[in-house]
Amino acid sequence: MNRSMVVGSVLGAIAVTAGGAFASYRLIDRPQGAEVVSVKVLHRTIRTPRRDCHDEQVTRTKTPEDTHRLAGTGIGAVVGGLLGNRIGGGTGKVLATVAGAAAGGYAGNKIEQRVQRGDTYTTTERHCYTAYDTTKVPAGYEVVYVLNGKRRQVRMPYDPGKTIPVKNGRIVTAS
Repeated sequence: MNRSMVVGSVLGAIAVTAGGAFASYRLIDRPQGAEVVSVKVLHRTIRTPRRDCHDEQVTRTKTPEDTHRLAGTGIGAVVGGLLGNRIGGGTGKVLATVAGAAAGGYAGNKIEQRVQRGDTYTTTERHCYTAYDTTKVPAGYEVVYVLNGKRRQVRMPYDPGKTIPVKNGRIVTAS
């Protein structure tokens, strides 16, 4: 064998080995799935009802026994009639008595109404209402990824990390 053939064979073997090593390195270095660009956590809000109660001081008006205010009207009419009777003389005395009784009855009615409104009592009442507590829980992940040079988006039930597995040219989203 001649020397140039040996050198050529050795150089050829070195070139083939280097080429194979470079190709293998590129194959190993390539991501083993779709490259994840971004992951955004999606939330949903859960509202949980609860009963919230507190005691409150309340002022109420007592229910009057004399709802038509007859006592005030009657006493006012008598007092008004007596005063009207003292003012007039002769036939005007009757007219003054009637007018005094009418005015006194009206005034007595209004006085009793004011007294009844002021007749109050204070009590403690329990007031309850429904309040809601809110909690945010993860509802999935919005994932942006690159596969075969194309940027795409998918919703996943879990955070995939840096890559999404690929099978038969499609991403695998099941955990």
